[in-house]
Amino acid sequence: MPKIYLVGKSQRAYAAEALAGAPDRAVVSITAEKRTTPQNAKMWAMLQDVARASPEGRNWTSDTWKAAFMQSLGHQCQFADGLDGSGPFPVGFRSSNLSVQQMRDLIEVIYEYGARHGVEWREAERSGVMA
Repeated sequence: MPKIYLVGKSQRAYAAEALAGAPDRAVVSITAEKRTTPQNAKMWAMLQDVARASPEGRNWTSDTWKAAFMQSLGHQCQFADGLDGSGPFPVGFRSSNLSVQQMRDLIEVIYEYGARHGVEWREAERSGVMA
């Protein structure tokens, strides 16, 4: 079955037709549009700005900041033990699974936190995405 983007009446009609002709036991999944490439670029540029500012003395990597912001929005993060005994590492916080709206929310949370902590934003010039 093809992947169909529902952006108008004709796509909805095509989806209904495809659904009507689907074989028994077929699996159908309807999901929100995934985050965009420009949103992803903006998020990573913002995370670099936050990491550079070291708010509250936190010298975290961009990856750690991403996990913290995603956790603050309720996205679950789990930890697994490293193979070499170096301690736990985070798993399960992939922003590529976020919808466009969830990514907007994440970007807004990063902006809000940065505004409260005096982060100097330079992400627009690096990401190519204006606010």
